[in-house]
Amino acid sequence: MKLNLKNKNVLVVAASSGIGRAIAEMFLEEDCNVAICSSNKEKLGITSKELKEKYNKDIFDIKCDINNYDEIEYTVNSVKNKFGAINILVNNCGGPKPGYFDDLNDEDWKNALDQVLLSAVRFTRLALPDMKKNKWGRIINITSISVKQPVDNLLLSNSLRSGVTAFAKTLSNQVGEYNITVNNVAPGLTLTGRLEELAEIKAKAANVPKEEMLEQMANEIPLKRLGKPKEIASAVVYLASEIGGYITGQTIFVDGGFVKSY
Repeated sequence: MKLNLKNKNVLVVAASSGIGRAIAEMFLEEDCNVAICSSNKEKLGITSKELKEKYNKDIFDIKCDINNYDEIEYTVNSVKNKFGAINILVNNCGGPKPGYFDDLNDEDWKNALDQVLLSAVRFTRLALPDMKKNKWGRIINITSISVKQPVDNLLLSNSLRSGVTAFAKTLSNQVGEYNITVNNVAPGLTLTGRLEELAEIKAKAANVPKEEMLEQMANEIPLKRLGKPKEIASAVVYLASEIGGYITGQTIFVDGGFVKSY
């Protein structure tokens, strides 16, 4: 199957580890020009070095606090100076602060708004003009199963990632005539540092080892296992490809069947 992605310019946000890193790696396998950013400069440098050595291909890495508009603007301009127009934008971010309604104050909501929703809006706004000019583009947002099946103690994530879903659907209707697709990929329980952090919290509350909690989580999934970051990446790369070009305005769940609705 030919994805026809060679030499496409890709920016993967929050790509120093986990799902973001797996996405960047799969685009490298397709011989794309890949730029990655992260707020963690040390982890970003390590990831960039490892991927360069593995694929013998130049990777552009740049530190970016996605809660800060100026840093987002600097990142996009730097990528454009390095590779040219961004053809494929993957909006990704770490999960916002967990908690129930009474645990969260206005500052928590404002930070989550910047991190989850406004970061996607801002990166998109900066990348979109070139996509329109070139009459080709792919915007893919990494959201969560929580947009369909909310998680009790992830109120911020449930709320703001649902906003990203609505943003993407609306935008897809407005840019389709330019041969630009806008989609979301919603991971289920995927074995990343974020999931281990959440498992640790739940394990402490239940007074069980973290490994036991991860096993319990896996048993809740019809496939009886946690997802792998590369399985999320596969969906992203497919949506970015030419053969995925008739899919737009959709949210693709990669969750092992965890979401109960259809």
